[in-house]
Order: sequence, then structure tokens, then C-alpha cells
Amino acid sequence: MTKLTRRSFAAMAMASTAAACAPRVAEMEIEPPAPVSFVEGYGPIEDSGYILPGIPSEYLQGVNRRMTGWYNGEAEPNTLDVDPYAKFLYHVREDGSATRYPVGVGRAGRSIRGTATMKFMRKWPGWTPTQNMLRTEPEVYGDFRAGIPGGLRSPLGARALYLFRGSRDTYYRIHGTNDLESIGNSGSAGCIRMFNQDVIHLYNQIEAPMQVLIRSPEESQRVDPENFGRGIELPPKIISAEELLGEEAVANDRAPILDDA
Repeated sequence: MTKLTRRSFAAMAMASTAAACAPRVAEMEIEPPAPVSFVEGYGPIEDSGYILPGIPSEYLQGVNRRMTGWYNGEAEPNTLDVDPYAKFLYHVREDGSATRYPVGVGRAGRSIRGTATMKFMRKWPGWTPTQNMLRTEPEVYGDFRAGIPGGLRSPLGARALYLFRGSRDTYYRIHGTNDLESIGNSGSAGCIRMFNQDVIHLYNQIEAPMQVLIRSPEESQRVDPENFGRGIELPPKIISAEELLGEEAVANDRAPILDDA
């Protein structure tokens, strides 16, 4: 197994692709559309009755994709190690290996720090903005104060991991997202975002409870100075109420089919 150094991660960035071709309509004698190719692990998937689209390769350039190898960080085995400065999450295993996932993190001053415990996980969770979100950014979250049910419209995506300190809910989550541009950048209200393909992959590898370490700037610079500060800070993305709560949006959505509800 390859050692998870900064350079070895970069060397592993090349991935094979899988092509899916549309059938030819011979009677019309037309050319079929060009094959659609996806980076391995990021193609369309079926989950809970939904067909999730593949992730376009433009969002998976360089290190901004899932990679596995030997872990060289400072977290204990069987933990999740989040680096909000290099925009990565590591699932650290007992044997010293790890899978590294690209993530999107909170804008400046909005990220959780230190340690937490992931107490439980949910498939296709519903979402309600916190009181702090409603108070500080009413223009972004005000229309959604009643919440969004779990499904394709939910901002928490396909999976969510819930972070606690002691018995107190931090209201920070590790979750999926359809906001592909945010992965590898800072743009959320503080939660840790993942591609839906990645958060499903992670969900299938772990069990709750699990310790979570959120790296400090000093630790990030010690462990991964090459990627420290990668990405940009994005403005909050304002989604119209019509897009998520309008009649058409509601009509086109339906509850997920959960096999472990």
C-alpha cells in the first residue's frame, strides 16, 4: 500500500475512467452522443430509490478526489481527522491506512475546532437552519426556518454525521452536498461538506460513535504544508424559496426508500 505523504497523494491523483455509451439509432443514421466518462468512484449511483448523477471531472482535478494509502497525520486510529485548512477529511483505520476525501468547510470564523464525537449517522436526513444561522444570515436561511425534509432537496445531501461534545449537540455536521463548487473551498456556514459519492462511501466504512479531530492551523502546517490554505473563500450561496419549496420542487421530490429506517 502506498504511503500517504503529500507527494504520494499527488502521484495517486490519476484515476481510471468508466465510459457509458448511448445506443445507436440505426434507422436515423445519426451519430451517437460522445461517451460520458467519469473518474472512478464518482459515476452515477443508485441509492435509496434515487439515481444520483456522476460528478463532472472538472470538480475532481488534482487532489480534489478520494484517495487511499498510508496515513501520516497525528490523529489516533479509528478516528476522523478533518483538516479545514487543506480541505481534507481522513478516515484513519486501525492498520495505519487512511482514505482521504476532499471537503468544503466553513467560511472564516465559522468552522468548528478541536475534538468532537460523531454520535450517530443518518441516510438522507432532513435539515432545519439553526437559530444562529437565522440570526446572522436571515437573507440566506430565513425562508427555510420550517426546515426541508430528507430527500433530494435537503441541503444535507445523501448522508449526515452528527457531531457532539459530551451530551451537547454542536449543530455541526459532516454531510453530502449538491454544491459541487464548494468542495475544496470555504463556503459553508460551518459544516463539513462532501461529494455525495464520498459521504456514501465514508458512511459505509464507519460506525458510530467515532472520535473526530478538527486540525488547528499549526497541525495542518506541520502535517500538510503543501496543501495548507488551498482553495478560496466563496460567498454564501442564496437559494430561492421557490427552488426548494415551490410546488414544482415539492412535486418532483419524494421520500427516500430507506432499508434501515
